[in-house]
Amino acid sequence: MLEALERFAPLPLQESWDNAGLQIGLTEAEVSGALLCLDVTESIIDEAVAKGCNLVVSHHPLLFRGLKQVSDATDVQRTVRKAILNDVAVVSLHTNLDNARGGVNFKIAERLGLQHVHFGLEPVLCASPAEKGQWVMGELKEPMEARAFIAYVKDRMEASSAMCNELLQRPISKVAICGGAGDFLLDEVIANGADAFITGEMHYHQYFGREQQIQLCVIGHYESEHFTAELLRDIINRDCPEVRCEIAETNTNPILYL
Repeated sequence: MLEALERFAPLPLQESWDNAGLQIGLTEAEVSGALLCLDVTESIIDEAVAKGCNLVVSHHPLLFRGLKQVSDATDVQRTVRKAILNDVAVVSLHTNLDNARGGVNFKIAERLGLQHVHFGLEPVLCASPAEKGQWVMGELKEPMEARAFIAYVKDRMEASSAMCNELLQRPISKVAICGGAGDFLLDEVIANGADAFITGEMHYHQYFGREQQIQLCVIGHYESEHFTAELLRDIINRDCPEVRCEIAETNTNPILYL
C-alpha cells in the first residue's frame, strides 16, 4: 500500500525541509485497516486501536525533526510511544501530496466545483518523472461577487470563518488555491491573473497593499486541508481495494474559534 501512495505522490515531490514517508513501523507488516487523518495525535492512535487499524496515514508528518528521546515529555514523544506500544505504523504524505497532480490543491478545487483546473505555473519535473506544482488555478462555473464567493468557500470547505482583505469590487472568476500556509505564493498568484486566492494561513502584513488587486480568503490551516483524508481514501480504494479504510472522526484542529 505504501508503494501505491508514493506512486501517486512520489517522495521526490516533497520540499527540502519536509519529512514525508514512513514515520513509524515496518514496511512488510500486513495492514489490518488504515485510519486516514490530517494530524497524528495520541487521540488518533487511540481511535486507530479502537477501530482495529494498525496503520495511520496522515497528511501532516508526526516527525519533522529527529527525537533525542522517546518518553512522555512532549505530545510527539507520547504519540510515538503509544504507536509503538500498540504496533501501529504511521505513514505521512505531506508536501509531496500538496505538490502532486491530483493532490491536495486539486481536491480543494474539486470541493469548490472549479473548472479547467491546472497548476498555476508550468509544472516542473523533479528527481522522479512526476510533475510538481505548489498551487493550482481554476475557474468558477459562473462569476461571483466577493461576499457571495466568500460565503460559498466557507460552506463548501466547512469553515466557520474567513480572514479577508477589502472586498473585491469586480466579479471573481479565476481562483488560485494553496492548502495550508500559502502566503509565500501571493505575488506569484497575483502576477498570474487570479481574482481570488484561497489558502489556510497568511501573515498579517501580507494583507496590506492588495486592495482591489485580489480577494484574499484565508480559511484556516485545518479547514483548508481536512478533506485530504478523502483523497487518501480514494487512492487506497482504487489501488488497494482489499485494504479497509476509515476516515478519522477525531477533530485534531488545535485552534478554537470563540
